[in-house]
Amino acid sequence: MAVYESITDAIGGTPLFRLSRLSGLGERAGLGERSGGPAVYAKAEFLSIGGSVKDRAALSMVLAAEREGVLRPGGTIVEATSGNTGIGLALVGRQRGYRVVVGVSDRSAREKSDILRAYGAEVVLAPTTLPKEHPDHLFQVVQRLADEIPGGWLANQYDNPANPDAHVRTTGPEIWEQTGGRITHFVAGVGTGGTISGTGAYLKEVSGGRVTVVGADPESSVYSGGDGSPYFVESIGHFVHPETLEDLWPQSYHPEVVDRFECVPDRESLLTARQLAREEGLLAGPSSGTALAAALRTARGLGPDSLVVVLLPDSGRSYLSKALSDDWLRQWGFLEEPRDAEDKEPTVRTVLGPAPLATVSSRATLGEALAVLRAVPGGVAPVTLHRPGRRHAVSAGEVTGSIDAASVEAALAEGRARPDDPLTALLGAALPTVGVGQPLSTALAALGAEHSAAVVLEDGRATALVHRSRLDATG
Repeated sequence: MAVYESITDAIGGTPLFRLSRLSGLGERAGLGERSGGPAVYAKAEFLSIGGSVKDRAALSMVLAAEREGVLRPGGTIVEATSGNTGIGLALVGRQRGYRVVVGVSDRSAREKSDILRAYGAEVVLAPTTLPKEHPDHLFQVVQRLADEIPGGWLANQYDNPANPDAHVRTTGPEIWEQTGGRITHFVAGVGTGGTISGTGAYLKEVSGGRVTVVGADPESSVYSGGDGSPYFVESIGHFVHPETLEDLWPQSYHPEVVDRFECVPDRESLLTARQLAREEGLLAGPSSGTALAAALRTARGLGPDSLVVVLLPDSGRSYLSKALSDDWLRQWGFLEEPRDAEDKEPTVRTVLGPAPLATVSSRATLGEALAVLRAVPGGVAPVTLHRPGRRHAVSAGEVTGSIDAASVEAALAEGRARPDDPLTALLGAALPTVGVGQPLSTALAALGAEHSAAVVLEDGRATALVHRSRLDATG
């Protein structure tokens, strides 16, 4: 049993677990033996003292800043994070006597903010679904805080070389030693890029280029060629607001290290994380589901001499109100199985028609909007952010409001508007949303008294409208 003089000494040193059930290999051979298929092992970073792989980068960045004299006694650590890096900085920073101020995305799980406060960090919530240049964007908010607070130091994990360096020095060597140099494939997600860049670079060098590095990425992330639209897996991938002026990638990410990508849809990521807990007893977060799904794909077709290591970055305990909640999964259209064997109520999917969802671009004129509205049942449609080159269905986060034919026609007839006016003046509130697997009674309740239709979500994306008349007819 290890004994530590400081909790920072317990950062890293995480175990590997063989994934026998999910890899389909049952109780097959261990590291030193052969079998009919590849060995798949998980690097359990959630067993680090702060609960995630980001503990490593946090310690590395703080120590580097102290050496360079940019973080001094009595100073304040400031960072923008989806949560995990902030937790690592809070753990390390408070131990070393610093004030810690963390800007957290308003899309992050509530549990992460609660953990940050428990460690003594000050939490500032800010949106990340704005153009990066917007003054209210999370990155702009924390930059202002770092500039305004005396002794403030912005950790900036996205561009800080001490981030990938942490994994060159610790994560990579650990994996190499734990596998006895037998690793052939390393699979990890790409968020800031520090983990996969540092670990992958070390493993490639020490193996003489034999190790293949596979990036696990959300399907719409631009890292792997997606359209940049929002996705529902936290702490991974690269989202780009369509009004962002310049898409800058993190300097902590070294693309040349990654040999190829596996693009994983949100549903596969979330349900794989759920399955990991149920089948292997490892409660990990949704980005672990992305990485594991990519690792299982990678393992297919490999022989017994191959050994795949997948890095599981954080604990599922930070996502119990979101990605690991069955109710949350149903709400956003990721889960369609009944709550229990006695649940016989029809779901929203049973009343949907074949027609695809008609949407109106936020940049449309009233005349263009009316042309769409006159062709859809009920004369109402969601208004969505304009995204050139869109290749995926509209994410729920890109629905900005609604517009209806009656309002437009009345405004035009009364002379209050012209066909070439932008639709902004007549933009209505966003319609309620329901998951495709939710019961009809839930959909009716979501409509309330004021709405005639709800947007149906499948895998977190708007795919249809369901109208009150259809729900009432089946009630």
